Amino acid sequence: MNFPAEEDFHRLLDALTLCVLVHDAKSKAIVWANRAACSALGFSLEELLPLKAADMTRPDTKYRREIAVAAMDRAETEGPQVYEWCYRSRTNVDMLSEAIATFVQLQERAIVMVQFRDISAEESMRQRLRGYETRLRELMHDLSEGVALLTRQGTFEYISESGLRVLGLEALPSHGSMQDYCALADRERLGLQLDRANSERTSEPQRYQIVRRDGEERWLRVTCRRVNIDGDPDSLVVHFRDISSEVEVEELRRAEARMLEHAGRYNAMGEMATAIAHELSQPLAAVRNFIEGAIQRLNQSEGMDSVLWGLRSADRQAEHAALILKSVREYIVKREQATTHVDLRDILADVSYFIELRAAEAGVTVHIRQSSEPLPVVCERVLIGQVILNLAFNAAEALVADSVVGGCVTIEAVRQNESAELRVIDNGRGVEAGRHERLFDGFSSSKAGGNGIGLSLCKNIISRHKGRIWAQEARSGGLDCRFSLPLQLGGITAADL
Repeated sequence: MNFPAEEDFHRLLDALTLCVLVHDAKSKAIVWANRAACSALGFSLEELLPLKAADMTRPDTKYRREIAVAAMDRAETEGPQVYEWCYRSRTNVDMLSEAIATFVQLQERAIVMVQFRDISAEESMRQRLRGYETRLRELMHDLSEGVALLTRQGTFEYISESGLRVLGLEALPSHGSMQDYCALADRERLGLQLDRANSERTSEPQRYQIVRRDGEERWLRVTCRRVNIDGDPDSLVVHFRDISSEVEVEELRRAEARMLEHAGRYNAMGEMATAIAHELSQPLAAVRNFIEGAIQRLNQSEGMDSVLWGLRSADRQAEHAALILKSVREYIVKREQATTHVDLRDILADVSYFIELRAAEAGVTVHIRQSSEPLPVVCERVLIGQVILNLAFNAAEALVADSVVGGCVTIEAVRQNESAELRVIDNGRGVEAGRHERLFDGFSSSKAGGNGIGLSLCKNIISRHKGRIWAQEARSGGLDCRFSLPLQLGGITAADL
């Protein structure tokens, strides 16, 4: 086998894209350079040979000649040495390089071959990445969310810095699981979410109340997904976010809604009281007349039959008044919120008496049409009754305000597909085209001088019951207001069948 000649080795090294400088092992002087090194440094081979380190190195303390000489010397005893070096070209352009010094014993003399490559772009990228990492850490420092990696057994393998703060920790716990931070009532549910996690998609977010290590109670929204890390397909990535402020706002909104509903119920009672006062005046006046007549007959020594007749008549009128008061009392005692299974027809029957009183006072005819089949729903009975009252009272008042002759309000409870539907239809003038969709928004009303708060409250109540409320033009040209609630059949909604 014929070995290549020395010139062939030169050609091989010249063909490399990697820069090569050959130094004498003792003096460290340059004895040869390949084409790539000459091109990178901007010198010809003849120009390179007499140069010293100061002629082709960045003038910096960490690039002193002694450091490079020490690396070359170690290459002889310890093997190839890798170090960072900054060469400077003929045009004063710095080239940060990764250099490898290798000791080679040739036949004639010992040399140190230094291979180097430009890593300026790589170092620039590393600096940018470090900058991004620093900024990311700064951005995440105040985040109210965290990421944790859990083992197959559910213990913590990693928690982000922000996650440690969310859980009230200073360092990664050596034992314990994610469930340990949950309130007792939520631990089983969180365990079930983690067990059901898969790698195909992130789990649906769940909300949990937690107790931090400092004892503070917070609320977290948690999602998780299985991932394959280091060959373990059962690793679990958990993302959790502190939503305590959101929960607080929701609770405030619920409290505000309860206050509005409470005010609405008592407002309706006040309106009913006006109609009831008029209705009660008749039987109470009759009671007084009958009792006065009985007293006069007793004074005139008339027969006991006429006296008893007067007293019995007074008793009947008093009983009539008692029935009126009983109807009011039964409605008022239901004012506290209580979600229950009820037939929508029964709610309509509860409030129809008050609607008829108001309508009679306004000179409006009311027609109640009940469905022939049950309409089971789950709702707060009094609140849904309030909605029916508001819609009916609005219809009657609109007919009076528009001076409609022969004003009529029709109230229907019907089944419509998988919903129980309540319709309040009047034969008035209706509302302008395009206003039907905005009628239940705040501060929109079908009545002149109305502020629309009642209808807005109706929308709020129906929405909370997962129902729908809307208005449309009636066939008679008046207004047709409707709401629907999901039917409950055998404990489930009709939509679930």
